[in-house]
Amino acid sequence: MALSPTDVTQLAAVDSARAARLLSDVRSATLSGQRAPVAPRPVIEQSWGRMLRGGVDPDHDFRTGLLPREEVQRRRESSELRHVLPVLREGLLSVADVAHHIMVVADEEGRVLWREGSSPVLRKADGTGFELGADWREGVVGTNGIGTPVVARRPVQVFASEHFVRSQTSWTCTGAPITDPRNGRLLGVVDVSGPLETMHPATLAWVDSVAKLAESRLRELHQSSLEQLRAVAAPVLARLGGRAVVVDRDGWTAAVAGMPYQGRVALPKSPPAGQRWLPTLGLCTVEPLAGGWLIRASDEPLPRSATRIVLDLSLPRRWSMTVSGDAGTWSHELSPRHAELLYLLALHRSGRSAAGLAEDLFGDPGRTVTVRAEMSRVRRYLGGFLEHRPYRFCEDAEIEVLLPDDPRDLLPHSTAPAVVDERLSRQAP
Repeated sequence: MALSPTDVTQLAAVDSARAARLLSDVRSATLSGQRAPVAPRPVIEQSWGRMLRGGVDPDHDFRTGLLPREEVQRRRESSELRHVLPVLREGLLSVADVAHHIMVVADEEGRVLWREGSSPVLRKADGTGFELGADWREGVVGTNGIGTPVVARRPVQVFASEHFVRSQTSWTCTGAPITDPRNGRLLGVVDVSGPLETMHPATLAWVDSVAKLAESRLRELHQSSLEQLRAVAAPVLARLGGRAVVVDRDGWTAAVAGMPYQGRVALPKSPPAGQRWLPTLGLCTVEPLAGGWLIRASDEPLPRSATRIVLDLSLPRRWSMTVSGDAGTWSHELSPRHAELLYLLALHRSGRSAAGLAEDLFGDPGRTVTVRAEMSRVRRYLGGFLEHRPYRFCEDAEIEVLLPDDPRDLLPHSTAPAVVDERLSRQAP
C-alpha cells in the first residue's frame, strides 16, 4: 500500500531510520526529476521549488560568514524577542534538553541570536554551521526549520532528507514564526532541532503553542506600555481644545479627546513633527510625546481627488502599500493576511462580498466573521479609500500591483485557493 506524506511523518515517530531512508529516496527522485515513491509534503515541495529556482546546490554546504559577537549582541539588545526569552525557555528548554534537542532563536533575517539546550547536541550543531551569528535564510542554506518558516509564515517541521542540502539530512528541525502583535511584522523564528532519531510529530504543535505564548506575552507588554502612555497623555489632553489623539510609536491609541475612539492611526515609520495628512483624520499637527505622538486634527475634509495606490508584492517577505495624492504620500507595511486581501480586491475592482472573500481565502464562504474582522482592521489605515457592501477600492483610485518576477513567488506563504489559482494561471504559457 502506498504511503502518504502524513504516513511518513507518523512512521518517523516509531521508526525514524526507515522513514529517513524513504525520504532520502523521495529527495533523490524529486531532485533528479524522477517519480518519487511518496510525494513530498506541500510545504516541503514548495520550498524545494524555490531552492531549485534560486540555484541552491543540494550537494554542497554553503555558509556565509558569522556575525561578529558585537553585532550579535547589538541585535539581541534591539530585538523584541529579548522580552519573550523567559517564555521560550520555560516552554521549551526543559523538554528539549531531556529529548536531546536544542532551542534556537533567530531574527527576521534568519540570523541565529540565541542557542541553548543539550550540550552534546550543541557541539554537533557546530559542525553544521548552526552557530551564533550564522545565516540560516532558506535561500542561503536550503529548506530548514528557520529559513522556511520565515518564508512560509507558519510553523514548519523539516525531517531528515526533507532538508534540501545533504549535509543537514541527519537532523530534524521544527520552527515557528513569532510576529509582533502590534503590526503583524515578523520578529523572528524559534526552532527546536536535534538528531533525526529524536523526531516526533507532536513537536510541531508544541513549538507552535510556545511561539503563540510568546506573542501573547508581547501583547501584554504592549498593553502595559499603552497604560503608561495614557497616564502621560491625560494631563496633556485635558489642556487642549478640539480633536486630539495620543498614540504610541506604532500608532496604537492610548487616549482621545473630542473625537470618536479608533484603535489605531496609520503612521509613517518615522513621522516628522509638523503638519501632515493622515488617513481617516485628514490634515493634522503631529508633535512628539514621551513614548509616542500627540496628533491634533483640523476640521478640513479628507481629500478624495486623484489617488494612486501601489500594492507592492514583489519581495518575498516584505509587502507594502503606498498611497499618493494631493495630500502627500504615505506607506504602510502589510501583514500576510492583509496582503492577500488587498491583492484579491485589486483583482476584483467591482468588489467582493464577505462570502466571496471567504471563498477566495479559505474555500469556505461561511467564514465571513473572520473576513469582516480583518477588513475592519484594513479600513483603519485605508479609511475612505475602501468601500464596503461589497468590499472594493474607491472608484476614483488608480490601483497598481507590483508582482514578483517569478509567479511562483507570489505571496509564497499563502494557501488561499484564489491566490494559488493566480500563481498557476500566471505560470501558464
